[in-house]
Amino acid sequence: MPAYESLPPLPTGLGTFTLSLRAAGPRHAPHFEEGDGHEPGLPRPSSSAHDLTPLAYRERQWGDGSYPPLYCPETVRVDDHLGEEVDRRLAAWVEGVGLHEGRMEEFRETGFGRLAMLTHPDSDDPDLLLVAAQMNTAWWAADDYYADESDLGATPTELPPRLALVMSAMDPPPPAGDYTLQLEEAIRADPVLVALRSATSHTSRHATPSQVMRACNTTFQMYVSWCAYAAWRYLETPPPVWRYLAARQHDSFYTSMTLIDIVGGYELPADLFYDRRFHTALMQAGTASVIVNDLHSVAREAADELPDSNVILLIAAEDDCSIREATERAVSLHNHFVRGFEASQRMLAAVPSPELKRFLRGAQAWMAGCLEWHGSSSRYQSLSKGTSL
Repeated sequence: MPAYESLPPLPTGLGTFTLSLRAAGPRHAPHFEEGDGHEPGLPRPSSSAHDLTPLAYRERQWGDGSYPPLYCPETVRVDDHLGEEVDRRLAAWVEGVGLHEGRMEEFRETGFGRLAMLTHPDSDDPDLLLVAAQMNTAWWAADDYYADESDLGATPTELPPRLALVMSAMDPPPPAGDYTLQLEEAIRADPVLVALRSATSHTSRHATPSQVMRACNTTFQMYVSWCAYAAWRYLETPPPVWRYLAARQHDSFYTSMTLIDIVGGYELPADLFYDRRFHTALMQAGTASVIVNDLHSVAREAADELPDSNVILLIAAEDDCSIREATERAVSLHNHFVRGFEASQRMLAAVPSPELKRFLRGAQAWMAGCLEWHGSSSRYQSLSKGTSL
């Protein structure tokens, strides 16, 4: 008798598809990477009730205070003790996966654990905050070692095939016999790939399969823009500002913001997350935050022999204006995106979803914490050669 004939009958009719899918086989038990950083301990006490009221905006000074202010919410939480605990766990994980060998002191000073603390204030659990710290650390490492830092091995012509391996590390393809063994050998030989796979594993401990694939697919979307940057650098043909923004909006802190509900311990349903109105809002928030990154990176990137694409440098070259004037225009662009998000959030307020309201407030907190972090991280406090996200 064929095996399928021995299966128990399943319900049929409207609304039974999902039930049938779940009942058709044994529950999938996810595999977690050994040493993926999971260290639950005792989470800090936190209230089960979360404030869904949108944060207020104000004009905030940045840099040396000589430029026009950035329109942004106030930072929700600064808890240095919590940030240090996340950084402690993060450093142990980074050493374990072999990332930043010989550069650990510099890495510790960057403070990606503090970034997670500042940008995800609706969680006090260091293991959940570690999810954001690990993923951002791994994304930044791929950018440094693959895309931008030639002294770390970054080569424009090697970037696309390296990114294809990243996709296989985060989202394993079906087994292909001996070829899979060769793939595994390549992944385990590259600390960036090990870090990305390990970070995805830890994310899977706290996220639903839908949330994990959302983070993966958004990462892969970001890589299309990375390939464009590589071509512009290789050909030494800086793009016009409009083309840079078209790429940058899909390579922004939108990717980091996909983790907001995972770190918060809830899930925004996919039909809301991918609703065009919400998608636009989150892209506005992500793009505003990545312009903050450009603002804090411009001096270092201008000093590079082959400058990265940076909106300030591109505006200055295209409009034949000073760096100061270009910076003021970039600030105006940032504020435009923030006000766009503010309008989108008001429009979405009519949707009867607590998860949606919480996520939108989380995006506000992310913008605020991002600005706070860029103003304090060692990564952006000198003119030494370096990279940005």
